[in-house]
Amino acid sequence: MKVLMLNGSPRPKGNTFIALSEMEKVFHREGIETEILHVGNKDIRGCIACGSCREKGRCVFEDLVNETAPKFEACDGLVVGSPVYYASANATLVAFLTRLFYSTSFDKRMKVGASVVAARRGGLSATFDELNKFFTIAGMPVASSQYWNSVHGAAPGEAAQDLEGMQTMRTLARNMAFLMKSIALGKEKYGLPEREPGQWTNFIR
Repeated sequence: MKVLMLNGSPRPKGNTFIALSEMEKVFHREGIETEILHVGNKDIRGCIACGSCREKGRCVFEDLVNETAPKFEACDGLVVGSPVYYASANATLVAFLTRLFYSTSFDKRMKVGASVVAARRGGLSATFDELNKFFTIAGMPVASSQYWNSVHGAAPGEAAQDLEGMQTMRTLARNMAFLMKSIALGKEKYGLPEREPGQWTNFIR
Protein backbone atom coordinates (compact mmCIF):
# COMPACT_ATOMS: atom_id res chain seq x y z
CA MET A 1 0.00 0.00 0.00
CA LYS A 2 1.13 3.55 -0.58
CA VAL A 3 0.38 6.98 0.86
CA LEU A 4 1.18 10.14 -1.06
CA MET A 5 1.94 13.05 1.27
CA LEU A 6 1.85 16.65 0.04
CA ASN A 7 3.85 19.29 1.88
CA GLY A 8 2.09 22.57 1.16
CA SER A 9 4.54 24.71 3.12
CA PRO A 10 7.11 26.90 1.33
CA ARG A 11 9.58 25.69 3.96
CA PRO A 12 10.75 22.19 3.03
CA LYS A 13 11.70 21.25 6.61
CA GLY A 14 9.29 23.43 8.61
CA ASN A 15 6.55 22.50 11.05
CA THR A 16 4.27 21.04 8.37
CA PHE A 17 7.06 18.68 7.35
CA ILE A 18 7.61 17.69 10.99
CA ALA A 19 3.94 16.72 11.29
CA LEU A 20 4.04 14.71 8.07
CA SER A 21 7.26 13.01 9.11
CA GLU A 22 5.73 11.93 12.41
CA MET A 23 2.96 10.23 10.44
CA GLU A 24 5.46 8.73 8.01
CA LYS A 25 7.22 6.85 10.82
CA VAL A 26 3.96 5.13 11.73
CA PHE A 27 3.14 4.30 8.12
CA HIS A 28 6.51 2.61 7.71
CA ARG A 29 5.94 0.54 10.86
CA GLU A 30 2.60 -0.49 9.35
CA GLY A 31 4.34 -1.64 6.17
CA ILE A 32 2.96 1.23 4.09
CA GLU A 33 5.13 2.94 1.49
CA THR A 34 5.20 6.75 1.50
CA GLU A 35 6.34 9.64 -0.63
CA ILE A 36 6.47 13.24 0.59
CA LEU A 37 6.09 15.66 -2.29
CA HIS A 38 7.05 19.28 -1.71
CA VAL A 39 4.42 21.53 -3.30
CA GLY A 40 4.44 24.75 -1.28
CA ASN A 41 7.47 26.37 -2.89
CA LYS A 42 6.56 25.61 -6.52
CA ASP A 43 5.26 28.05 -9.13
CA ILE A 44 1.70 26.73 -9.47
CA ARG A 45 -0.91 28.84 -11.23
CA GLY A 46 -4.63 28.50 -10.59
CA CYS A 47 -7.26 26.90 -12.80
CA ILE A 48 -8.43 29.12 -15.70
CA ALA A 49 -11.62 27.08 -16.37
CA CYS A 50 -10.58 26.39 -19.98
CA GLY A 51 -12.07 22.88 -19.98
CA SER A 52 -9.11 21.39 -21.87
CA CYS A 53 -8.69 18.66 -19.26
CA ARG A 54 -12.05 17.16 -20.26
CA GLU A 55 -10.68 16.54 -23.76
CA LYS A 56 -7.05 15.79 -22.98
CA GLY A 57 -7.43 14.00 -19.65
CA ARG A 58 -4.75 16.23 -18.14
CA CYS A 59 -4.29 19.86 -17.22
CA VAL A 60 -3.33 22.26 -20.01
CA PHE A 61 -0.45 23.56 -17.87
CA GLU A 62 2.47 21.15 -17.84
CA ASP A 63 3.80 21.36 -14.31
CA LEU A 64 3.79 19.46 -11.02
CA VAL A 65 0.04 18.86 -11.24
CA ASN A 66 0.36 16.55 -14.25
CA GLU A 67 3.47 14.93 -12.78
CA THR A 68 1.57 14.14 -9.59
CA ALA A 69 -1.61 12.81 -11.24
CA PRO A 70 -0.33 9.23 -11.83
CA LYS A 71 1.00 9.10 -8.26
CA PHE A 72 -2.38 10.17 -6.97
CA GLU A 73 -4.10 7.52 -9.06
CA ALA A 74 -1.76 4.80 -7.79
CA CYS A 75 -1.91 5.66 -4.08
CA ASP A 76 -4.26 4.22 -1.47
CA GLY A 77 -4.22 7.33 0.69
CA LEU A 78 -3.49 11.04 0.37
CA VAL A 79 -2.24 13.29 3.17
CA VAL A 80 -2.30 17.02 2.53
CA GLY A 81 -0.35 19.27 4.89
CA SER A 82 -0.41 23.08 5.00
CA PRO A 83 0.59 26.00 7.18
CA VAL A 84 -2.16 28.46 8.08
CA TYR A 85 -2.18 31.81 6.28
CA TYR A 86 -5.03 34.18 7.20
CA ALA A 87 -7.09 31.24 8.52
CA SER A 88 -6.64 29.46 5.19
CA ALA A 89 -4.32 27.02 3.48
CA ASN A 90 -1.31 28.17 1.48
CA ALA A 91 -2.69 29.58 -1.80
CA THR A 92 -0.12 27.64 -3.83
CA LEU A 93 -1.37 24.38 -2.34
CA VAL A 94 -5.02 25.28 -2.96
CA ALA A 95 -4.28 26.08 -6.61
CA PHE A 96 -2.43 22.76 -6.91
CA LEU A 97 -5.25 20.73 -5.34
CA THR A 98 -7.95 22.48 -7.36
CA ARG A 99 -6.27 21.62 -10.64
CA LEU A 100 -5.19 18.13 -9.52
CA PHE A 101 -8.67 17.05 -8.45
CA TYR A 102 -10.50 18.72 -11.34
CA SER A 103 -8.21 17.64 -14.19
CA THR A 104 -8.02 13.95 -13.20
CA SER A 105 -10.92 11.75 -14.26
CA PHE A 106 -9.92 8.51 -12.51
CA ASP A 107 -12.14 7.14 -9.74
CA LYS A 108 -10.98 8.54 -6.40
CA ARG A 109 -13.63 6.81 -4.30
CA MET A 110 -12.32 4.92 -1.27
CA LYS A 111 -8.85 6.44 -1.40
CA VAL A 112 -8.40 7.63 2.18
CA GLY A 113 -7.73 11.33 2.71
CA ALA A 114 -6.32 13.22 5.66
CA SER A 115 -5.44 16.88 6.09
CA VAL A 116 -2.83 18.22 8.50
CA VAL A 117 -2.42 21.88 9.41
CA ALA A 118 0.23 23.85 11.29
CA ALA A 119 -0.02 27.31 12.81
CA ARG A 120 1.51 29.56 15.41
CA ARG A 121 -1.84 30.06 17.10
CA GLY A 122 -5.23 30.24 15.29
CA GLY A 123 -6.98 29.46 12.04
CA LEU A 124 -6.32 25.73 12.29
CA SER A 125 -9.88 24.41 12.22
CA ALA A 126 -10.87 26.67 9.30
CA THR A 127 -7.93 25.43 7.25
CA PHE A 128 -8.60 21.84 8.28
CA ASP A 129 -12.20 22.14 7.04
CA GLU A 130 -11.08 23.77 3.79
CA LEU A 131 -8.72 20.94 2.89
CA ASN A 132 -11.14 18.16 3.84
CA LYS A 133 -13.61 19.42 1.23
CA PHE A 134 -11.32 18.21 -1.55
CA PHE A 135 -11.68 14.66 -0.23
CA THR A 136 -15.39 14.64 0.39
CA ILE A 137 -16.36 15.95 -3.06
CA ALA A 138 -14.39 13.05 -4.57
CA GLY A 139 -15.94 10.26 -2.48
CA MET A 140 -12.79 9.77 -0.41
CA PRO A 141 -13.24 8.65 3.22
CA VAL A 142 -11.61 11.08 5.64
CA ALA A 143 -9.38 9.65 8.36
CA SER A 144 -9.77 11.05 11.86
CA SER A 145 -7.55 11.18 14.93
CA GLN A 146 -8.04 11.94 18.62
CA TYR A 147 -8.39 15.68 17.91
CA TRP A 148 -8.45 17.91 14.85
CA ASN A 149 -5.35 17.18 12.81
CA SER A 150 -3.21 20.13 13.79
CA VAL A 151 0.11 21.10 15.34
CA HIS A 152 1.31 24.37 16.84
CA GLY A 153 4.63 26.05 16.24
CA ALA A 154 5.99 29.38 15.03
CA ALA A 155 9.70 28.98 14.31
CA PRO A 156 10.68 25.98 12.16
CA GLY A 157 11.03 22.92 14.39
CA GLU A 158 8.79 24.10 17.22
CA ALA A 159 5.98 21.69 16.27
CA ALA A 160 8.10 18.84 17.63
CA GLN A 161 7.58 20.35 21.10
CA ASP A 162 3.79 20.14 20.72
CA LEU A 163 3.45 16.75 22.41
CA GLU A 164 -0.31 16.53 21.96
CA GLY A 165 0.00 17.57 18.33
CA MET A 166 2.63 14.91 17.65
CA GLN A 167 0.47 12.29 19.34
CA THR A 168 -2.45 13.42 17.19
CA MET A 169 -0.31 12.83 14.09
CA ARG A 170 0.67 9.32 15.21
CA THR A 171 -2.94 8.43 16.04
CA LEU A 172 -4.06 9.81 12.69
CA ALA A 173 -1.51 7.65 10.85
CA ARG A 174 -2.52 4.51 12.74
CA ASN A 175 -6.22 5.17 12.08
CA MET A 176 -5.54 5.91 8.44
CA ALA A 177 -3.50 2.71 8.03
CA PHE A 178 -6.33 0.69 9.59
CA LEU A 179 -8.91 2.34 7.35
CA MET A 180 -6.90 1.75 4.16
CA LYS A 181 -6.34 -1.91 5.02
CA SER A 182 -10.01 -2.38 5.92
CA ILE A 183 -11.15 -0.76 2.67
CA ALA A 184 -8.78 -3.00 0.68
CA LEU A 185 -10.38 -6.06 2.28
CA GLY A 186 -13.86 -4.67 1.70
CA LYS A 187 -13.16 -3.96 -1.97
CA GLU A 188 -11.85 -7.50 -2.33
CA LYS A 189 -15.03 -9.02 -0.89
CA TYR A 190 -17.74 -6.55 -1.89
CA GLY A 191 -16.29 -4.28 -4.56
CA LEU A 192 -16.95 -0.55 -4.73
CA PRO A 193 -20.39 0.89 -3.92
CA GLU A 194 -22.81 1.22 -6.82
CA ARG A 195 -22.41 4.50 -8.65
CA GLU A 196 -25.45 6.26 -10.08
CA PRO A 197 -25.23 8.38 -13.25
CA GLY A 198 -24.48 11.99 -12.33
CA GLN A 199 -27.33 14.46 -11.97
CA TRP A 200 -25.98 17.94 -12.71
CA THR A 201 -28.29 20.73 -11.64
CA ASN A 202 -28.05 24.32 -10.47
CA PHE A 203 -30.31 26.65 -8.53
CA ILE A 204 -31.83 28.27 -11.63
CA ARG A 205 -33.38 25.12 -13.12
